[in-house]
Amino acid sequence: MKTPAEILYRPHGRFRSNHTGAHVSSEVGGFGVFRDQAPFLRHPDARRIDLRSTLRDPFGETHVRRFEQRSAIDVYAIVDLSASMAFVGAVDRFAVACEICAALAFSAPRIGDRFGLIAGGDCLREDQFLPATRSRGAALRAVERLQSIRPAGAHSDSLVDAATRLGAGRKLVLLISDFRWALRQIQHVFGALALHDVLPVTLVDSVELDPPRWGLLELQDPETACRRLLVMRPALRDRWLETEAKRREELIRLAAGRVRPPIFIEDRFSPLSLSSRLMAA
Repeated sequence: MKTPAEILYRPHGRFRSNHTGAHVSSEVGGFGVFRDQAPFLRHPDARRIDLRSTLRDPFGETHVRRFEQRSAIDVYAIVDLSASMAFVGAVDRFAVACEICAALAFSAPRIGDRFGLIAGGDCLREDQFLPATRSRGAALRAVERLQSIRPAGAHSDSLVDAATRLGAGRKLVLLISDFRWALRQIQHVFGALALHDVLPVTLVDSVELDPPRWGLLELQDPETACRRLLVMRPALRDRWLETEAKRREELIRLAAGRVRPPIFIEDRFSPLSLSSRLMAA
């Protein structure tokens, strides 16, 4: 495997962790960036008494300074293995998904975070499961195993069960898929993962967004293997594009209030572009 690209990311909110790292934590202590002041009776740490605030208090209450701790987090990639992820148009969709996983596996341990991997279609693939680890070698080997398979599931219902693999602690999760699912299934998966900081990464192929105005198209449903011959014409192309736009809008709507707004990656994966969106999303 060639050296993966490095990407940057920033979790939303505060995470609780027993390990020092690079991210804002919900923990407070005696070292770090100044956060606030609190009464001594609530945080009895004589080493952090703030004399100025204490002398200014009209009620004579003693105050201490509290500092914001930095913590490490667990970063998981959850990968859809339904058959539509094997689509090859302008690019190999599954290869792009694996590229993103490799970048995460390479980048997370560099700043002290742990990387984990969950993949599934009809069922969760036990041979592809990697519990969160700080070992970059183990993380990259897990991605290599993922690259050796091809998605073939008739659906991706098993991803609802991925939440049980994440455990109780809050995780940063990149859910990587083309999201060509029924709306009800999208809702169930987002709902199951709602306790975590989830970022849907939607892989889009430009071939799907730019069908020809005229011509014969043979389409195949990858999940059912059913084939259909279409005579493409401008009116049908307009309906195609309208359906694609509506599907994107529905995905954004279903994400609202449950997970972060989806990131759409068209064709190739750009580490710089994805980093900017992961930092700002």
